[in-house]
Amino acid sequence: MIKKSSPPSLPRSPTMDEKDYAALASFRRSLRDFLAFSEQAARRAGLTPQHHQAILAIRGFGSEKAITVGDLARHLLIKHHTAVGLADRLVRAKLVVRTVDAHDRRRVLLTLTAKADRALKQLSSTHRSEIRRNAPQLIRLLRHLSKKL
Repeated sequence: MIKKSSPPSLPRSPTMDEKDYAALASFRRSLRDFLAFSEQAARRAGLTPQHHQAILAIRGFGSEKAITVGDLARHLLIKHHTAVGLADRLVRAKLVVRTVDAHDRRRVLLTLTAKADRALKQLSSTHRSEIRRNAPQLIRLLRHLSKKL
């Protein structure tokens, strides 16, 4: 007989009151608003939201560093085969170049093109402005929610 193990229990947290629920709902709404803003900004810039996320992830590893498809998959929390398809689309869109690693020929590296750099610079500036606009509310919500931690 196979015994099923029970899922790990969540740590006990302080009691939530109505203000806590309202703050948590507002925080989640703010995150969703930002993600919707980000998707629209990417589309206005001529990118899909997935392309924007991917080139930002690649750039986030460092301007002079290339990453593997596996790195991209882990960073975006997607399956390896999904990242392969995404990398294929990025190459076709001329946003990424694949190169073979000079030190390990089994590894294929992804690097951004000038086109991706230009798009990312514009989008990142737009995103920073949106974050600055929303920062006071987000900070207030995070302070409220973290008080009882």
